[in-house]
Amino acid sequence: MEFNWLRDFIALTATQSFSRAAEERHVSQPAFSRRIRALEAAVGATLINRETLPLSLTPAGAIFHDQAKAMLRTVEETIERCQAAEVEDENLLRLAASQSLYTTYHNSHFQSHVDAGHLSVDLGATAWPAEKFAAALQSGGVDLVMVYWHPALGFLAPLDQGAFEYVTITHDRFIPVSRPDPQGQPMFRLPGKDKTRVPLISYGSASVLRPIVDDLLERHEGTAHTLLVSSNALSSSVKALISEGFGLGWLPRRFCDRELDGGTLVPAGDARFEADIEIRLYRRRDNRKPMLDKVWRAVAARDGMPLDGVTAYHKVTRLNPGKTAS
Repeated sequence: MEFNWLRDFIALTATQSFSRAAEERHVSQPAFSRRIRALEAAVGATLINRETLPLSLTPAGAIFHDQAKAMLRTVEETIERCQAAEVEDENLLRLAASQSLYTTYHNSHFQSHVDAGHLSVDLGATAWPAEKFAAALQSGGVDLVMVYWHPALGFLAPLDQGAFEYVTITHDRFIPVSRPDPQGQPMFRLPGKDKTRVPLISYGSASVLRPIVDDLLERHEGTAHTLLVSSNALSSSVKALISEGFGLGWLPRRFCDRELDGGTLVPAGDARFEADIEIRLYRRRDNRKPMLDKVWRAVAARDGMPLDGVTAYHKVTRLNPGKTAS
């Protein structure tokens, strides 16, 4: 199916005349008619009722009309985005990060580079499935990826190769939290009493953090008695449901510091149910954008990483797709 056929079809529905539509599309009427029949053959349905004057749409044609306009809009918007990307300043870097990381670290680590016009943030990435972060960096769709790291995060395995490098921005702690009861104690806690299953607010299967929760639960299968009551794509949704008292759940400590300090959330388990995580910034080694080294070094320097060469603070921790202690 050719996109020009879609444009022919839209012109025909607007003019309700083969001759006027052919004139508008700058083709002969016989050629135009052949293109409409080719479109119908590709769709597998008759779209135009040729027995009426003026021409009208068949029921299938009415359905296809709205979809054809939507498809054309998508194509045109995509072409515009591609053309804009083609002329984009080579010094403009693209950063992808999950929502919780973006909201927690963007102002402190990246806002100055955004203000200077050196960095753009792909806000669509805040809702990406976990695997897309590695895929986007591999394909060159983004220049920098900021993600949580833990041995259970097998989707990062492709970045554990010589073609990529990373800096650890900081370390964090992944902890179970709950809303407090009137006495300031967690409404729900691990381990549960008498093997009572406590309600769990967790992450969807596409979430970056879901594998860490699964890893913790599997390693404490005999004591972490939980009942999954909600799965969410975003950490903010998990935090909101925990704060409302619907159950306990795991959050990065820095993402809920304010709530812990204010007492609206409290730890819901001891250190056995916690995990160390890192916040890493990844890049491709062969990315030669002039501004990349400057931003890379500035982010590393902010957290005390050495600055005697871009690769001096390149560290590799071998990822194990299997279960490993945190």
